[in-house]
Amino acid sequence: MMRKKIISFFSSLKLTITLLIIIAAASILGTVIPQQQGAEGAFRTLSPELRELFESLQLFDLYHSIWFIILMSLLSVNLIACSVKRLPTAWKLSRKIPFLETDKPFQNLPPEHIVSVDENSPGLIDRLEPFMLGKFKRVKKKDTEQGAVFYGEKGAYSRFGVYITHASILVVIAGAIVGSLLGFDAYVNLAEGESTNAVYLTRKKGIKQLDFTVRCDSFSISYYDNGMPKEYRSRLSFLKDDNVFFQGPLLVNHPITIDGIRFYQASYGTIPADRIHLTIRKGNGESLSMTARQKDPFFLNDKDARVEVVRIEENFMSMGPAVLLEILSPEGSTSFWVFKYIEKIMERFPGILDKVPKFNPGLFRPYHFGLDRIESRYYTGLQISKDPGVSTVAVGAFLVIIGFFITFFGSHRRLWIKVDEYAGKTRISIAATSTKDPVGLKREVAHLIKYISSVRG
Repeated sequence: MMRKKIISFFSSLKLTITLLIIIAAASILGTVIPQQQGAEGAFRTLSPELRELFESLQLFDLYHSIWFIILMSLLSVNLIACSVKRLPTAWKLSRKIPFLETDKPFQNLPPEHIVSVDENSPGLIDRLEPFMLGKFKRVKKKDTEQGAVFYGEKGAYSRFGVYITHASILVVIAGAIVGSLLGFDAYVNLAEGESTNAVYLTRKKGIKQLDFTVRCDSFSISYYDNGMPKEYRSRLSFLKDDNVFFQGPLLVNHPITIDGIRFYQASYGTIPADRIHLTIRKGNGESLSMTARQKDPFFLNDKDARVEVVRIEENFMSMGPAVLLEILSPEGSTSFWVFKYIEKIMERFPGILDKVPKFNPGLFRPYHFGLDRIESRYYTGLQISKDPGVSTVAVGAFLVIIGFFITFFGSHRRLWIKVDEYAGKTRISIAATSTKDPVGLKREVAHLIKYISSVRG
């Protein structure tokens, strides 16, 4: 008894409708609420309590949440239970061949389904038999005292369209779950010349180690006349054991796939390079312009002061470009920051050099340092994803189309034709049934009557 109740519950149409409504409502939430990386902007607009509630319900990553996977699994069980319960009946109906009765199928026929002709019965039967064999399956013939009865059918497969649709949905769900559990989404920013085999996961958080190394060899960008970016591309190399096994350009909407992992051109930007341009003045003397590289020391004119660029910041403390210099001299070690816009900083914060001596570009007397510019270089923003279930989902989607086509455009049609003698003429009676599309059935019977009229005599 309990087993029947469980089977009845999981195979019920009410459960199907309920699950579909909940899944549809969840999908609306997944559309309205920003997902994954897009959820970062929503954090600032939500209260801490509401944000904590959304995170606990996994609403910022809804389609990968445990409860959404459970819903899809329940729908899968429901579809399997419905199919198992109803498939045997559909199979029996599709294979059943009615007994060739001579009278019952032809009772209460409309007048237009009965045709009388002058041709004798044997000749007409000889013409009808190859016609039935060419148009229908499982054709049966039964001779009677006054003529013959034919039976044929077609479209028996249409009874299984709904089950193909069920199976295709299961395939899609399976592919989605496989992709959710075994796939990943990640990103990484690579400057020109840099390489890495570690990417940053966006959904699970953390770092993912790849089985190969990706290197950005170069980055280029072209612009329209109005200054808007026209095209930007990265030239990437992929290496294993320090050997390049693939190399090619990466453009927007033209991803590169390596070992089932797709690389997309997602963004770009600039970062400080390791070269800076300084202006150095000793006392009231003339200024000297020079180029320095980070971690590559140089000496001042008197050769007893060693200068090293320790740090390069594009926007240090929101006050603009700055570099940290360290000078080793017989008097000891001195380190201080050199800002590009030091005059504006002094106007905005009067007395800042007295309060923060390390911001004084003339801290190492008698020299005064100025920062002209920091060389920059492009970086490419790569979006990386792996979805091992995508091919399964594609197969499932193809099967969905086939299932819908069979379900809505196919019908199981059965046709009976009786040829007998009546009132000195040959009478042809046509009976037909169809699981759906009565208009199509009526049209087919009309075509058959037209064919009989054209071949008689």
